[in-house]
Amino acid sequence: MQYRQFGCTKREVAVVGQGTWYGKDDTREAAINALRKGLDLGMTHIDTAEMYLSGEAEEWVGEAIRRRRNEVFLVSKVLPQNASRKGTVTACEGSLARLKTDRLDSYLLHWRGDYPLDDTIEAFQQLKSEGKILSWGVSNFDVPDLKEAHRLGSHTGPVCDQVLYHLQERAVEYAVIPWCERHGAAVVAYSPFGHGDFPDPHTPAGRLLKEIAEANHATARQVALRFLLRWPFSFTIPKSSDIDHVIENAGAGDLELSNIQIERLNKMFPLGPPRQGIPML
Repeated sequence: MQYRQFGCTKREVAVVGQGTWYGKDDTREAAINALRKGLDLGMTHIDTAEMYLSGEAEEWVGEAIRRRRNEVFLVSKVLPQNASRKGTVTACEGSLARLKTDRLDSYLLHWRGDYPLDDTIEAFQQLKSEGKILSWGVSNFDVPDLKEAHRLGSHTGPVCDQVLYHLQERAVEYAVIPWCERHGAAVVAYSPFGHGDFPDPHTPAGRLLKEIAEANHATARQVALRFLLRWPFSFTIPKSSDIDHVIENAGAGDLELSNIQIERLNKMFPLGPPRQGIPML
């Protein structure tokens, strides 16, 4: 597994982590076993949120990392409807209780809501001063919101922007990724395989992924993950409660694509025209 610095935190973090946006078909036992297997494979960056399964996902994570907390770079997120100054503190304390930990390595605003952003960031700074979070970041923020957060945070954050990013959805490459590069923020790709639309192996795109995968003794999904990690400040957090899929995801952690392979993928999966705002799920 490759590790790189996570924004301005000075923490070395696994480039391939583990998401926990579980659905109705995921079970507690399978999810916990998969998370533990991921930790064994070096996928020590675990992302969760109070929203996921209405807090139950955090409880599953807490069980998975029991007695292994110090190995983990642990991230959770506050819902925008809870992101008042007082509400953010209360939400964080709830997440800590469900995770059975005394701290989060990073705490994010899940997306921009109606509460003033300065209230949320003041709460982040309070939580950081109390040692309950070690850094703060954002999710689903476009550049105008990133600029505002950076200004309100006295240019000490956000440490990351977690965004929808996969081969067929690359809108963040227009402005968000360049902004993060200039300001030393990490880019964290969620839903890195899309949602039920990963290229079929019988399509031109699927055949190219297979060809590149075979040349690297890898799989198509490992190639897709590695393409997103070509930026030296990017990370990805695929979700899986299947141990075989976790093993496959971890295999992207030390895969290297050639410049020619990256360019072929660039051409097969074009950026598309710029548009207002960034996509989110």
